[in-house]
Amino acid sequence: MPVFLVKEIKVINYPIKQGPQRPNKQNADLINERVRFPEVLLIGANGEQLGRMSSKEAYDYAVRAELDLVCVAPNAQPPVCKIMNYGKYRFEQQKKAKENKKKQHVIEIKEVQLTPQIGVHDLETKAKAARKFLENGDKVKVGVRFRGRQMTHLDIGEETMNKFISCLEDIAVIEKKPEMEGRWMNAVIAPKRK
Repeated sequence: MPVFLVKEIKVINYPIKQGPQRPNKQNADLINERVRFPEVLLIGANGEQLGRMSSKEAYDYAVRAELDLVCVAPNAQPPVCKIMNYGKYRFEQQKKAKENKKKQHVIEIKEVQLTPQIGVHDLETKAKAARKFLENGDKVKVGVRFRGRQMTHLDIGEETMNKFISCLEDIAVIEKKPEMEGRWMNAVIAPKRK
């Protein structure tokens, strides 16, 4: 029976990969003991002004009312603090932010690419697609690509761009006039305001 001798065992420690570090989401609002101003203007729980006082006195008022001391205007002179239920206040702020996010419309920029020698029907098809984008409220970036010797006839590409824009002039306005960027002539059109 053969006998094997092990001379050396090598232990390799591989570093453990960790996921991306998330920023600390600890609340940055100035509440209770975090309010450290020499003097604050205090507003009571019912909206009445309690006057100027030190932040320690204001915190004592909040403790007696069994509510939180929240700094609502830290940049004012003196900073304005209010006695309120902080959890309810945060909930209302998040609710408002959510409503505002629903109401906003994000304008996207869609892109349509053309060539200088594009056919009439192809141009109309591309214009029809751009019309749909504009009706949805998006902007359209129109690009004419020049290859090789086409660079010597920029006027043909500009004529193609003008035909395309004239197909959409009833619902669109030119936001950025056609200009050369390398081998591309680009323009941006936006929907007309209603």
